[in-house]
Amino acid sequence: MKLTLGFSPCPNDTFIFDALIHHKIDTEGLDFEVFYDDVETLNQKAFRGELDITKLSYHAFAYVANQYVLLDAGSALGYGVGPMLICKGDPEKLHAQLTTDNPQLKIGIPGKYTTANFLLGLAFPKAVNKVELVFSDIENAVLEGRVDAGLIIHENRFTYQDRGLKKIIDLGDYWEKQTGCAIPLGGIVANRNLALDVQHKINRVLRKSVEFAFANPKSGLDFIRSHAQEMSEEVMYKHIELYVNKYSVDLGEEGRKAIKLLFDTALEKGIIPEIKQDIFLTP
Repeated sequence: MKLTLGFSPCPNDTFIFDALIHHKIDTEGLDFEVFYDDVETLNQKAFRGELDITKLSYHAFAYVANQYVLLDAGSALGYGVGPMLICKGDPEKLHAQLTTDNPQLKIGIPGKYTTANFLLGLAFPKAVNKVELVFSDIENAVLEGRVDAGLIIHENRFTYQDRGLKKIIDLGDYWEKQTGCAIPLGGIVANRNLALDVQHKINRVLRKSVEFAFANPKSGLDFIRSHAQEMSEEVMYKHIELYVNKYSVDLGEEGRKAIKLLFDTALEKGIIPEIKQDIFLTP
């Protein structure tokens, strides 16, 4: 059975999916046609229901929960992994401006439906002057003065200081202090049109792929490097360590609680619509 699968070219995703797409594990008869896209493109594809299985932002998932179900395996949740708001100028001055009733600062964001933008909305609800950019272009937009601040995700949290940029706020840290929970960034979802036994098969195979990657961390090195935007091996594996953890093997009770809290908070603040379906894969 061939299924369409979308995930990002970032090291955490290529690390997770390497064994699955290259059949280093038993895929139980499943084969995959793979699409590599940045997270906001994947979010948009999910809105259109284009893929059988896809990575997407938790923020975006709230809008497609009627069409997709969240798998227990493959998620990116964690502590100290959140998006960061950065600038070229004085971070304290910009932070103060963001807390005013009408902040005019222009902020580069990696997509309207990213979890990063959701967290920015929680921290600074009045900051609405935003421009959507591909996540890898945000640092340059800040450096060139096209935006006053940039919301960075992925490996950019390791590189922004090298380019003379400064942190206004770590939004993952903000979430952790508010809730005590890990921050849910992205998950892997399966189309509800697929039979329940197929959904469970995908989840089992994906879990095996993550476990294989943990047991053989260098196995996918060439594959990971081939998609990793001129990243050094050290930065690639720092990135993986940050985003791939126990929650990537199985959400567990803790992971599910964090996701539920994210959605409850977003619903209460009118950021997402009400979700009527059970978002988690049923036993």
